[in-house]
Amino acid sequence: MNFQQLRIIRETVRQDFNLTEVGNALFTSQSGVSKHIKDLEDELGVELFVRRGKRLLGLTDPGKELVGIVERMLLDAHNIKRLAEQYSQRDEGKLSVATTHTQARYVLPKVVQRFKQAWPKVHLELHQGSPAEIVARLRSGDADIGIATEALDQTTDIATFPFHHWRHAVIVPEGHPLTSVSPLTLEALTEHPLITYHDGYTGRARIDQTFAQAGLTPDIVMSALDADVIKTYVELGLGAGIIASPAFIPEKDRGLRLLNSDHLFGENTTRIAVRRGHYLRGFAYAFIEYCSPELTEGNVKPVITPGREADD
Repeated sequence: MNFQQLRIIRETVRQDFNLTEVGNALFTSQSGVSKHIKDLEDELGVELFVRRGKRLLGLTDPGKELVGIVERMLLDAHNIKRLAEQYSQRDEGKLSVATTHTQARYVLPKVVQRFKQAWPKVHLELHQGSPAEIVARLRSGDADIGIATEALDQTTDIATFPFHHWRHAVIVPEGHPLTSVSPLTLEALTEHPLITYHDGYTGRARIDQTFAQAGLTPDIVMSALDADVIKTYVELGLGAGIIASPAFIPEKDRGLRLLNSDHLFGENTTRIAVRRGHYLRGFAYAFIEYCSPELTEGNVKPVITPGREADD
């Protein structure tokens, strides 16, 4: 048994049992992948994959159990390297943070600025994507830290911590009829075309839920991935916008009006996430603490360390 065989087992599942894609991902041939799998099965004395001819269709029962063990072994092997780097290069390395556009654009700049001032030799990778993509990056080890509002707290292998709370806000161009409606109501919003986030982004489900609970159907004429795009089309007069409140910057969004809508929408919580068992370097804990002073290494480490889980 060797690490290449273990990597092939893990990658075969990730690539939906397509051995050509496994070979491409691991820079080896399809025949080499097949041989490694067969050699491991012969060594263990069990079949790990369900087959139809030469095609792999899925995992056998022992294969399903083995995959969990393989994931832990490869994670620990990766952690050993990171542990060595922690003590040999304390202030150098790479930190990968996966987050959404809203967080990267409007919430994290001050955190990133502080981090780079304190850790100038650390290369910070900021990956923007959907909440589902962030979860995938955390699970694969491509991201050390994930930051989003949706999806992160829906799986037990990822530990999450509250970062900040926010509400949705309504924005309109100057002179829009809604500027004269006080107090603003959901009923008033349904009388105008609306522009907001795509499904699965930045609390969109909470927006839909709010209208549904009031028995109303909003006229959402456009949806976008991020607030910058929403604001652009609101300025063009295509509709009123519903965005995350941190995304409105008065000194920059001069052509828009922020309406008082705190009473309309519930509170959302953006969370910081780390895969359980993933070894974090000291500067990663520092980044998390810069996000939220309550999230010290002493509070975070017991939650993500196997065998030392605490309520988060």
